[in-house]
Order: sequence, then structure tokens, then C-alpha cells
Amino acid sequence: MNEQERAAYRAFVRENHPDRGGDPEVFAAGLARFREAEQDPIDDARFDAPVEVVRPLPFPVRVGVALIRTWHRRRNQRVL
Repeated sequence: MNEQERAAYRAFVRENHPDRGGDPEVFAAGLARFREAEQDPIDDARFDAPVEVVRPLPFPVRVGVALIRTWHRRRNQRVL
């Protein structure tokens, strides 16, 4: 939902919400219309991309990463 659609949706809800005196049938119909517009298929290449399997890092690299994380954790300890 882009900014203009979001603004239109919010304006519609603000004007037609039943808690603010709007007609419940008009409100439900408007929400259905916004949902239909939102369900357009998303053309995003990420969803069609092949799945990549990431192999685990070699053991010496994992040990190095753990040591660096421990060093950072001890260096940035919070005083309570």
C-alpha cells in the first residue's frame, strides 16, 4: 500500500467508521473494496527466486566469530 492509498484508506475509515456515526454497511463495503485492491498480485522477484542453501562456516571461523562476540559483549557490559 503506497502513501496515497494509505491516506485514502485512513480518510475513509475516519469518515465512515460506525463508532463515529458512519453507516456499518457502507463501512463494510468500503473495507471490502480496499481489501480487493490490496490483493493484487505483488510483482516481486524475491518470491520467484530459487532457494539458496547456505553451508555452515568452518569450525575455526565459528570459533573466531564466537570470540569476537564474547569480546564485544564483555566490552559493552551495562552497569545496572
